[in-house]
Amino acid sequence: MSAEAPRGYAKGRAKRREILDQAMSLFGEAGYRGASLRVIATRCGISHTGLLHHFPTKEALLLAVLEHRDDVDDEWLSLGGTTGVERLRRFAELAALNSERRGIVELFSVVSTEATAADHPAHRYFVRRYENSVAGAQRTYEQVRKEGALRAGIAPAAAGRQLIALMDGLQVQWLLSDCATDMAGILRAHIEAQLTVEF
Repeated sequence: MSAEAPRGYAKGRAKRREILDQAMSLFGEAGYRGASLRVIATRCGISHTGLLHHFPTKEALLLAVLEHRDDVDDEWLSLGGTTGVERLRRFAELAALNSERRGIVELFSVVSTEATAADHPAHRYFVRRYENSVAGAQRTYEQVRKEGALRAGIAPAAAGRQLIALMDGLQVQWLLSDCATDMAGILRAHIEAQLTVEF
């Protein structure tokens, strides 16, 4: 392999990342339906054809953006193999992290709402994502109960669903309040009220 090849691959990866970043921004601003691949390509300084080389369809680009966001968040939640109460702390820390990522929060809020329509290209993605998110939160509460740290009367299944609903609802309130809503603080207070240990 020539010395040019690694540089070429690195350049391609960097351009792909730039496309994902610009797409994330535009999808957050205009929604999936209102965003144009040509505008994204222009923002990246490449032709429409050049963008299609990396992402052959608008749907492929959207799903790549969403999957990239999930990969980053999953890595954060799983850092150090956390379980139980420690993993609940990670959820609160993720809310704090999101308060520094307005573009990502906008993207998620806008596109997840659009994707309630069955014909939206991300519909199945979000159905699957919510199933997995709620199931993961439920498992976390079950672990908290095994640790003896869950208050009596708290059902893990309901608590898991409530946690995901609260996180996503807080993101909308945060956006509408021009980032004044304390997402992490409210989430911490909610979780703390469910526990028998210091949070």
